[in-house]
Amino acid sequence: MESELLYQLALTFVPNIGPVQAKILLQHCNAEEVFHAKKSYLEKIEGIGPVRAASIAAFKDFSKVEDEIKFIEKYKIKPLFLTDPNYPKRLLNCYDSPTLLYYRGDADLNVPKIVAIIGTRKHTDYAKLVTEKLVKELTAQNITVVSGLAFGVDAIAHKSAVKNGLPTVGVLAHGLDQIYPAEHAGLARDMIKHHGGLLTEFRSKSKPDKHNFPTRNRIVAGMSDATIVIETEIKGGSMITAELANSYNKDVFAFPGKVTDSKSTGCNYLIKNNKAMLLTDAAELMQVMQWEDKTKSKKEKRSQRELFIEMTTEEKAIVAILREKETAHIDEINGKSGLSSSAVAGAMLNLELQGVISSKPGKMYSLT
Repeated sequence: MESELLYQLALTFVPNIGPVQAKILLQHCNAEEVFHAKKSYLEKIEGIGPVRAASIAAFKDFSKVEDEIKFIEKYKIKPLFLTDPNYPKRLLNCYDSPTLLYYRGDADLNVPKIVAIIGTRKHTDYAKLVTEKLVKELTAQNITVVSGLAFGVDAIAHKSAVKNGLPTVGVLAHGLDQIYPAEHAGLARDMIKHHGGLLTEFRSKSKPDKHNFPTRNRIVAGMSDATIVIETEIKGGSMITAELANSYNKDVFAFPGKVTDSKSTGCNYLIKNNKAMLLTDAAELMQVMQWEDKTKSKKEKRSQRELFIEMTTEEKAIVAILREKETAHIDEINGKSGLSSSAVAGAMLNLELQGVISSKPGKMYSLT
């Protein structure tokens, strides 16, 4: 495994080989084979060519890679390569998905529902109120909250998630050997402690340079089902993230603000230009994302249907069995009902014709 990790990490160290080129290479061979392949073979791969093939062939700086492995082991960091089953699968659909991610925490990065909540660093009281209300409303839906651990809306989203018992993941623009801003070190610890995590594409000793933040933002957008912009001006990191989410065909939402409020010009612009759907609460998000409790609505419809059907004693007995157990075999229904086989058959036929029950393969039955 260490040998495999050595080559996987090394691929991220090679000059001129970014995430797009790494993906191309991995379509032809695994990470170790990339470094053992002949230069003539690599340069014939479309999208690689002679310059990048020469960079791979010339790479010998494995000592730095080994130092990074020591750092990973010392701080119990989880390296997530593109082929790792725990790699955020939503990111794989992005053309520029990171070759390898560094992860601390135990939040599942592939849960059914993930939202990114983002906004300006210098937020208003309105943004704080909206963010806290939204996160609280999301609690019942077991949604994981992703943001960038920055000042402002990001921090409010993370803190609210921790407070309400939701897993929250901070995506960083630097290595895991530091926290930026330093004031959020305590928040980062709380996030990990409460089953959240910290995720980054950047190896140790990578500083939070300005150009790293747009790179970070693509991970925030790409690993989430929906990006929610709380408050932002017309320019800034949140607008970049929203544009990236749109480019990945992700759903983007924005809370509207006053037309006279400069802090909301970005949100209003996104809504006006159909780059974001107007959002006012979590219920609207659930509806658009089709995340409502379908089990509950199905039961409600079933109950309403049964109210308008006059059932015989035999039919009521069968419905009671199927309420107790989602699906049951015909033999089990015969045994539990205490009815004759012919009585069960007649009652079930009537129930099926009225749309109360449905048959499944293998003589199994369930309520519709």
